[in-house]
Amino acid sequence: MAKKKSALPEPTIARNKRASHDYHLESRFEAGLVLFGWELKSIRAGKAQLTDSYVLVRDGEAFLLGANITPLDTASTHVVAEPKRTRKLLLHAKELADLYMSTQQKGYTCVALRLCWKGKHVKCEIALAKGKQMHDKRESTKDKDWARQKERLMKRAS
Repeated sequence: MAKKKSALPEPTIARNKRASHDYHLESRFEAGLVLFGWELKSIRAGKAQLTDSYVLVRDGEAFLLGANITPLDTASTHVVAEPKRTRKLLLHAKELADLYMSTQQKGYTCVALRLCWKGKHVKCEIALAKGKQMHDKRESTKDKDWARQKERLMKRAS
């Protein structure tokens, strides 16, 4: 009997909630992540953070900078663990070219949004982003509040 694919979303390991607040997110990509064994064990234990992380594209390769994976005391006794090391991202050549060309434009950057499991592999969702001005941040907060208020009103009405 064939195995059915579940419609459940991938389990999220870590999110960068600040990215959607600070940036207009335009296009999203899913990238593989090159990790050491101790990093994978720490991720399974939930010790990963994406706050203040970003993606740097240079020499035809993409790197994740600023992501913090705290080493476990039991898993990394024999290696010198560097929690904020630069990690390589695995993308297709066309995606890398798109990211490189887009990040060369003024005001654009590439940020990491979340880490998630895809089967037994860890994937990093990254996005091409443009920085928000202060008034844009206030406006998006108002829109979110209004959407929440609308939901409450609709719930009471029904």
